[in-house]
Amino acid sequence: QVRLVESGGGLVQAGDSLRLSCAASGATFSTYTMGWFRQAPGKEREFVAAIGWSGSGTIYYADSVKGRFTISRNNAKNTVYLQMNSLKAEDTAAYYCSASRSYISRTSSAYDYWGQGTQVTVSS
Repeated sequence: QVRLVESGGGLVQAGDSLRLSCAASGATFSTYTMGWFRQAPGKEREFVAAIGWSGSGTIYYADSVKGRFTISRNNAKNTVYLQMNSLKAEDTAAYYCSASRSYISRTSSAYDYWGQGTQVTVSS
Protein backbone atom coordinates (compact mmCIF):
# COMPACT_ATOMS: atom_id res chain seq x y z
CA GLN A 1 0.00 0.00 0.00
CA VAL A 2 1.28 3.46 -0.95
CA ARG A 3 0.34 6.55 1.02
CA LEU A 4 0.55 9.92 -0.70
CA VAL A 5 0.33 13.27 1.06
CA GLU A 6 0.22 16.51 -0.91
CA SER A 7 1.18 19.95 0.36
CA GLY A 8 1.94 23.41 -0.94
CA GLY A 9 -1.41 24.57 -2.20
CA GLY A 10 -2.81 28.00 -1.43
CA LEU A 11 -4.32 31.23 -2.67
CA VAL A 12 -2.18 33.25 -5.07
CA GLN A 13 -2.62 35.93 -7.70
CA ALA A 14 -2.41 35.40 -11.42
CA GLY A 15 1.21 35.33 -12.53
CA ASP A 16 2.49 33.99 -9.22
CA SER A 17 4.21 30.66 -8.61
CA LEU A 18 3.59 27.73 -6.31
CA ARG A 19 5.40 24.46 -5.70
CA LEU A 20 3.36 21.43 -4.76
CA SER A 21 4.96 18.51 -3.00
CA CYS A 22 3.79 14.93 -2.63
CA ALA A 23 5.43 12.73 -0.04
CA ALA A 24 5.12 8.98 -0.59
CA SER A 25 5.48 6.15 1.88
CA GLY A 26 4.95 2.42 1.95
CA ALA A 27 6.63 1.41 -1.29
CA THR A 28 9.81 1.56 -3.30
CA PHE A 29 9.21 5.06 -4.55
CA SER A 30 11.76 4.99 -7.35
CA THR A 31 9.91 2.18 -9.13
CA TYR A 32 6.63 4.05 -9.43
CA THR A 33 5.42 6.37 -12.13
CA MET A 34 4.14 9.53 -10.43
CA GLY A 35 1.45 11.83 -11.74
CA TRP A 36 -0.38 15.03 -10.95
CA PHE A 37 -4.04 15.52 -11.83
CA ARG A 38 -6.44 18.34 -11.01
CA GLN A 39 -10.15 18.77 -10.66
CA ALA A 40 -12.05 22.05 -10.74
CA PRO A 41 -15.60 22.36 -9.34
CA GLY A 42 -18.12 20.87 -11.73
CA LYS A 43 -15.44 19.45 -14.01
CA GLU A 44 -13.86 16.05 -14.50
CA ARG A 45 -10.44 15.24 -13.14
CA GLU A 46 -7.80 16.06 -15.74
CA PHE A 47 -4.20 15.12 -16.30
CA VAL A 48 -1.53 17.71 -15.51
CA ALA A 49 1.88 16.02 -15.56
CA ALA A 50 3.60 12.69 -15.03
CA ILE A 51 7.13 11.44 -14.53
CA GLY A 52 8.31 7.90 -15.16
CA TRP A 53 10.08 5.67 -12.69
CA SER A 54 13.62 6.58 -11.77
CA GLY A 55 15.97 6.41 -14.72
CA SER A 56 13.27 6.35 -17.39
CA GLY A 57 13.70 10.04 -18.16
CA THR A 58 10.14 10.19 -19.45
CA ILE A 59 7.93 13.16 -18.63
CA TYR A 60 4.50 14.10 -19.95
CA TYR A 61 2.64 17.40 -19.62
CA ALA A 62 -0.85 18.51 -20.51
CA ASP A 63 -0.80 21.08 -23.29
CA SER A 64 -2.46 23.60 -21.00
CA VAL A 65 0.50 23.64 -18.59
CA LYS A 66 3.43 22.94 -20.91
CA GLY A 67 6.10 25.60 -20.51
CA ARG A 68 4.66 26.80 -17.19
CA PHE A 69 4.70 23.71 -14.96
CA THR A 70 7.62 21.41 -14.18
CA ILE A 71 7.37 17.99 -12.58
CA SER A 72 10.36 16.48 -10.80
CA ARG A 73 11.13 13.79 -8.27
CA ASN A 74 13.63 13.28 -5.47
CA ASN A 75 13.90 9.56 -4.82
CA ALA A 76 16.05 10.08 -1.74
CA LYS A 77 13.18 12.01 -0.18
CA ASN A 78 10.38 9.88 -1.67
CA THR A 79 8.86 13.09 -2.97
CA VAL A 80 7.50 14.34 -6.27
CA TYR A 81 7.12 18.05 -6.98
CA LEU A 82 5.08 20.22 -9.28
CA GLN A 83 6.56 23.66 -9.82
CA MET A 84 3.83 25.92 -11.18
CA ASN A 85 4.81 29.26 -12.69
CA SER A 86 2.78 31.98 -14.41
CA LEU A 87 -0.37 30.73 -12.76
CA LYS A 88 -3.70 31.57 -14.35
CA ALA A 89 -7.22 31.71 -12.96
CA GLU A 90 -8.04 28.58 -14.98
CA ASP A 91 -5.41 26.67 -12.99
CA THR A 92 -7.69 26.90 -9.96
CA ALA A 93 -8.48 23.34 -8.84
CA ALA A 94 -7.79 20.65 -6.31
CA TYR A 95 -4.50 19.02 -7.26
CA TYR A 96 -4.00 15.30 -6.69
CA CYS A 97 -0.83 13.28 -6.58
CA SER A 98 -0.96 9.73 -7.90
CA ALA A 99 1.28 6.68 -8.20
CA SER A 100 1.28 3.90 -10.76
CA ARG A 101 3.07 0.59 -11.01
CA SER A 102 2.69 0.77 -14.77
CA TYR A 103 4.37 2.69 -17.54
CA ILE A 104 3.85 6.46 -17.65
CA SER A 105 0.33 7.47 -18.69
CA ARG A 106 -1.96 10.47 -19.02
CA THR A 107 -4.97 8.38 -18.03
CA SER A 108 -6.20 8.45 -14.44
CA SER A 109 -7.28 4.82 -14.55
CA ALA A 110 -3.63 3.79 -14.93
CA TYR A 111 -2.85 5.08 -11.44
CA ASP A 112 -3.24 2.84 -8.44
CA TYR A 113 -2.88 5.22 -5.52
CA TRP A 114 -4.10 8.75 -4.87
CA GLY A 115 -3.53 11.47 -2.32
CA GLN A 116 -6.26 13.52 -0.69
CA GLY A 117 -5.52 16.60 -2.75
CA THR A 118 -4.38 20.15 -2.11
CA GLN A 119 -6.32 23.22 -3.20
CA VAL A 120 -4.82 25.81 -5.52
CA THR A 121 -6.77 29.01 -6.02
CA VAL A 122 -5.57 31.67 -8.44
CA SER A 123 -7.25 35.05 -8.31
CA SER A 124 -7.29 37.20 -11.41
